Amino acid sequence: MVKLGQSSFRRILLSRILLLSVPVLLVGEYVTYRKARSTLLETARQNLTESAVRKAETIEQWSKSLKSNLIGASENSMLQSVEPKDYQKFIAQLGQRLPAQVDCLQLTNIQTNQVIASTCGQQPIQSLPAKLWPPVQQQQTLLDEKSVYISLSWPLQRQGKANSKKVAVSAEDFPDASKEGRDSQVSLVLSAPVYTRRGNSRQLSYALSLQSALPVQTSAPKGSLAGYTVAIDQDGTILAHPNIKRVGRNIAQEADADRLKSILRRAMAGGQAFLHLFSFERNGVELLAGYAAIPSPSTRKENSKWIILAVSRLDYALSGLEEIQQVLFNLIVGLVAASIIATLYLSRDLARPLEKLRDYAQKVDTAEAPLAVPENFQIREFNQLSEALNSMVQRLRSWAEELEIATKEAQVANQLKNEFLGNISHELRTPLNGIIGFIQIVRDGYCDDRDEEMEFLQRAHDSSMQLLNIINDILDIAKIESGTFSLMLEVVDITQVLEDAIDLQAAKIEEKRLKLNLPAPHAPIIVQADPEKLKQVFLNVLSNAVKFTESGSISISVRVEARTNSGSFNGSGSENAIGNNTQSDWVVVTIKDTGIGIDPEQQQKLFQPFVMADGSTTRKFGGNGLGLAISRRIMESMIGSITLHSAGVDQGTAVMISLPVNQQSSFYFHSPDLVKENGTFKSYD
Repeated sequence: MVKLGQSSFRRILLSRILLLSVPVLLVGEYVTYRKARSTLLETARQNLTESAVRKAETIEQWSKSLKSNLIGASENSMLQSVEPKDYQKFIAQLGQRLPAQVDCLQLTNIQTNQVIASTCGQQPIQSLPAKLWPPVQQQQTLLDEKSVYISLSWPLQRQGKANSKKVAVSAEDFPDASKEGRDSQVSLVLSAPVYTRRGNSRQLSYALSLQSALPVQTSAPKGSLAGYTVAIDQDGTILAHPNIKRVGRNIAQEADADRLKSILRRAMAGGQAFLHLFSFERNGVELLAGYAAIPSPSTRKENSKWIILAVSRLDYALSGLEEIQQVLFNLIVGLVAASIIATLYLSRDLARPLEKLRDYAQKVDTAEAPLAVPENFQIREFNQLSEALNSMVQRLRSWAEELEIATKEAQVANQLKNEFLGNISHELRTPLNGIIGFIQIVRDGYCDDRDEEMEFLQRAHDSSMQLLNIINDILDIAKIESGTFSLMLEVVDITQVLEDAIDLQAAKIEEKRLKLNLPAPHAPIIVQADPEKLKQVFLNVLSNAVKFTESGSISISVRVEARTNSGSFNGSGSENAIGNNTQSDWVVVTIKDTGIGIDPEQQQKLFQPFVMADGSTTRKFGGNGLGLAISRRIMESMIGSITLHSAGVDQGTAVMISLPVNQQSSFYFHSPDLVKENGTFKSYD
């Protein structure tokens, strides 16, 4: 009956799923957005750092190229030997052959400081200090980088100067450098001496100078991760910047001076890394900057460096985030809509089977279901619930059958008990009657002589020993069942125990004139066992072989085989680990007879207490059905085993008794078996 405040399963399921799914989707979108932003930011950091390294290498190679080309041009033999009237033509040709970006090339007379030849007008591009180079140079002495004089030319200094062109170099040499960018950046002005030949020596006559702007990238479009170039010397002076007004200023005048100084210190220490900047543009927007340091091209001082920055706006670096955000928004709207639709279908698919099972359960009020159980649902758990309900109903029907089966089993157990009591009473009565009869004959004096008396007493003694063995078997099985059965394990030679058991059965074997096949003499095979209990096992098996073999032979063999041990179980069910997937040697004693054999269906039952293949009191062979059961419990207690195999009735029986070999024993040689016939051992193949 529905009570106030209760709700349907569908409504509860729908509200719970939406309450859980929508927040999860929103959180997932936020996490994805943050992950995408951090990934883009990390990519920008790596690219800007690599870009700064590439820009620094480009500037360093540029300055080295200018020096080497200027030295090569000043050593040119044509420049040292041409007539003054040909200098302008030579300088123009030389400027076109230079591989580096050159804005101006001039040849100046050292004595008069007049420009003799130029590609950029007659205004000197550099003022040379007096006595910069020695006036005379030996002919064999070559110029080096130390002979090159370098100075900086600031963009404001070049405003108003004549700029007749000049030397044109293809933009392919420095793709980042444009005409507008070069005019707004610091330029390097390099001068090298030109010595003309005077006999065996060379005299300083001219200075060859060239001017080249820093090859920098002055713009960074949106989406580009290369960044524009900013160059700063070790004193903090800005050498290159997209904004010409910032060129020549010191970073201490910038709003984000602390971070810039931090970059300076790290780069001077040899670092190549990345840092955020907040106000290095007019609008004060947040920037990302990678940086690297190179030796200063404008001075020869040790540890003098330039710091090259690759700078990009943060919103430019994260330009792809807008598209990702739009995709995530569309995705979350679609997922929420899909979640609502899926929840409606899910609640229906979950509620409908429950409603059917509810209706079925309400109609079941007896032990038998009036209707068939609903089944074939799309959900496995509901099918399992349907099967459980059906099983519960069927269980009511099967209880009567189970009670009937239990009754029959109890009757069978009672029959086995009665059968065992009848057999054991018969087995006890037979030797007991013999004892009483033989003793009574001797007591009443019916014997003719002393030898006959001793014969009857011996038979009484044999019957008493048979009776004792039966009682011992009953006591042993009782101890085993109660868990009080104990063994005295010691190191023994299994071949010696086997020989002792064979000797005790030799008389019966000879009496029935059976052929006994024995193994050849072995070196001792050492095992851990209770010698008396092991002998009892051998005697039980040999006794059965003799009892059930009317003619033929009994063959006994001993072999050693390697087994992979993974643990074994004792008689009480507890595990005795004798190895964990390790190889060990086992001795296997096989006792095979040519007797009546055993039906395969009856073989496993023989190891159960009180069970015999023929349990009737009119059976042909005697016995109490305890020998093999006791033998199996004894072997399991000694971490061994006993198994039985027979191909069928009248096909003989083979019993295999196995024990692990003590690892300290060593032997293992085999010889031909011996045949013992009528008490004499013979060789046989």
